[in-house]
Amino acid sequence: MEETSPRLLSFDPKQEPAVPRHASTVVVVREGAQGLELFCVLRNTRSSFLGGALVFPGGKVDPSDAAEAWAEQATTPQARVDALTEPYATAAPPVTARALAVAACRELLEEARIVPLDAPFGDDAVEALRAELAASPGSLPSALARVGRRLALDTLVPWARWITPEAESRRFDARFFLLGLPDGQRGRHDDHETTMSFWSRPADVLDRFARGEIFLAPPTTRTLEQLATVADLRAARALAEEQSLSPICPQFVAAGAPFLALPGDPAHAVPERRVSGPTRFVLRDGRFVSEDPPAGGVAEFT
Repeated sequence: MEETSPRLLSFDPKQEPAVPRHASTVVVVREGAQGLELFCVLRNTRSSFLGGALVFPGGKVDPSDAAEAWAEQATTPQARVDALTEPYATAAPPVTARALAVAACRELLEEARIVPLDAPFGDDAVEALRAELAASPGSLPSALARVGRRLALDTLVPWARWITPEAESRRFDARFFLLGLPDGQRGRHDDHETTMSFWSRPADVLDRFARGEIFLAPPTTRTLEQLATVADLRAARALAEEQSLSPICPQFVAAGAPFLALPGDPAHAVPERRVSGPTRFVLRDGRFVSEDPPAGGVAEFT
């Protein structure tokens, strides 16, 4: 069987499925000279999950993200975020909309030096906030209170919910949010979890992926494909409002050319589509490539 790069996913269909861990990811966008641009970071090659892959900033929900202090130090998340809290795995602990949104902001600050606040906050101030959080984990609420700011959770627009396939041992229930770049901020990788960063049009990132210059996980690829169809931030936000927030858990199919089937594919147990575009990612040359199933294909559930 063809194998993926060790920097991407590795599958064992015979293992007992692990319970996905709650996570949040942020797709930060801005309007550039040639259209919509996204902020991308390169994960450290030493990372145990997606090491060396190009991703959007994000990570696991931390217990501190559910602290009561956030009732005062954060605005209320958008109503649609509630849909992202619906249980997926019965063994997973419940999570609140606020904890998911706080985790998105915290991870964005840690990995990308970007944070949405309820009043303007420049790059130098953001860097000082990030450094304080790095030195004292869990201190973000008190640090924000001291500078008279709150997390602007209402600026995070729910985008999608991707869950790592059951065949992968390291699983995450990742909620994706769309965010316009806050005024006065630029973004930069943290030189620890992320080792490189840049702004780029979605189509240009996809071109680099097609040439084999970078590695992308399927949720990143699909998000780029969708955002490549819009020209500005207003259109991106409108597109976000159209997205289904139902869980997208690809199913790994090992027969023939291995592929990941998405909901709506003949080889997936869920018959309805939950995301636009081709319904599978086929393993070709060590990369999962977005493709439609062949005509007349039969269902092949795993």
